[in-house]
Amino acid sequence: MTPVPRTSQTSNYALDLDALTAAVGEQPDREAAWRFIRAFARDWSRRPLGDEDGYRDTDLDAVTERLGVPVPAALREAYRLLGKRTDLTDNQDELLTPDRIHPDEDRGVLIYRVENQCCAYWGIRVTDLDQDDPPVVARPDVPAPRAEDWTTWLDRVSVAFIEIVLSEAVCGEEDLTGYDEQGADDTEIAGTFQRLPIPEYPVSQSQGTRWYARDEIIARDDRDWTLTRARTIEARRRFDGLAR
Repeated sequence: MTPVPRTSQTSNYALDLDALTAAVGEQPDREAAWRFIRAFARDWSRRPLGDEDGYRDTDLDAVTERLGVPVPAALREAYRLLGKRTDLTDNQDELLTPDRIHPDEDRGVLIYRVENQCCAYWGIRVTDLDQDDPPVVARPDVPAPRAEDWTTWLDRVSVAFIEIVLSEAVCGEEDLTGYDEQGADDTEIAGTFQRLPIPEYPVSQSQGTRWYARDEIIARDDRDWTLTRARTIEARRRFDGLAR
């Protein structure tokens, strides 16, 4: 999927790009991350986020009581915002319920997300749990995991939850999604894509996953393959017609 110069005909991204830019900027703004997620849920899912879609403070306090470690502010806020919305968090991988958040074997990382076949894990280093919005680390499933198997994934929990809702969206409803075995640098698709400001990060142990958008389409480029998701059936049909 080779991006081409932008035109005025491809300006309807249906994304809160201002919030996204603020959320991933050098000056941390996690409230902007939650604004982006709320707007994404409103515009790209079956219903907006509501009070019933998140966990209570008592559910998250129980994690500290059970494990004896603090739950960072950003992780608490994310769970309170959308922790129960499995359509936004669990189409491919799994956001663990608070009672299943657990430390790894060495008790060096607090794990909160697991790949759907337990092939990968995401978490926060225990030494970073005192930060409001700490970095997220990830590791593949290996026979005898070591501390050094955990590597930096994204530099803030709030940004990691933006990635969660986007990645789960491209793995969601089949009539809105698409898959190409070649990456964006190798496949020409008629139309215009704008690179989104999300920093590159590793997926499936490969460096350099990147995000793009065009007219009501988002695309995740994993270098060896590309996943796309349309906001509506009409947008999917437009996109598929241009891609032929």
